[in-house]
Amino acid sequence: MKKKILVLMLTILALAGHAQSEFSAANKKIKPNIPGSFVVDLGINRALNAPNTWNQGFWGSRTVNVYYQYPIRLGKSKFSFTPGIGVSLERWKFTDGATLIDTVELVSFPNGAASPNQVEQYNLLSPRRLDLPLVNKSMFVSNYLEIPLEFRFDTKPEDISRSINVAIGGRVGILFDAFTKLKYSEDGERITLKNKFNHGLNPIRYGVYTRFGIGSFNWFVFYNLSEMFESGKGPRGAEMNSFTAGISISGF
Repeated sequence: MKKKILVLMLTILALAGHAQSEFSAANKKIKPNIPGSFVVDLGINRALNAPNTWNQGFWGSRTVNVYYQYPIRLGKSKFSFTPGIGVSLERWKFTDGATLIDTVELVSFPNGAASPNQVEQYNLLSPRRLDLPLVNKSMFVSNYLEIPLEFRFDTKPEDISRSINVAIGGRVGILFDAFTKLKYSEDGERITLKNKFNHGLNPIRYGVYTRFGIGSFNWFVFYNLSEMFESGKGPRGAEMNSFTAGISISGF
């Protein structure tokens, strides 16, 4: 009896192993082989030609870019042309409780602005810069649909994962979302106020960038050639633009 049980157990284990190998082979067959790669940029923003009221935080002013790119090798050379598409999610953090209002002025809310209704009223009526120590966090958010186009050089195009690479390109973006977010305290409670409005931002932006590194890890710098705001609509009429620098990780 013991021998029969042992034989039965061995048979079950063999069948289970065969079924597992068949399942793994089937998985390999149905696994999609999508060409190209996804790129994620993590960067820090800095405004250029901003007025002295534009007091931004360092770590809070950041960008996350997510792109799908498809490299097209130019013959058998070490160069390739890489088009792509993706989104750029940009954040600006103000350090002094300031925010952008509908009149596109950078202001702080006054002491005593105790409710969202009062805050909204000051948005519309008071383009003056005042102090409010109760503000915990103030952010300005702008999100873009973007098309990056770049030329890339790889020292080892047959082995991208170990290749030293340098890329130069440009990006065109279309604004699809913008809002301010303000968190402040009132009677011991934290209140979040979000105002969805484009605040005079340019609906289309364009700029140039460079990327360099080894394999899937790179450094990048993006310079925005277009003005951040439409002419005459920036804070205090400033003709602002920006740049972003950070790290880039690619892979699928």
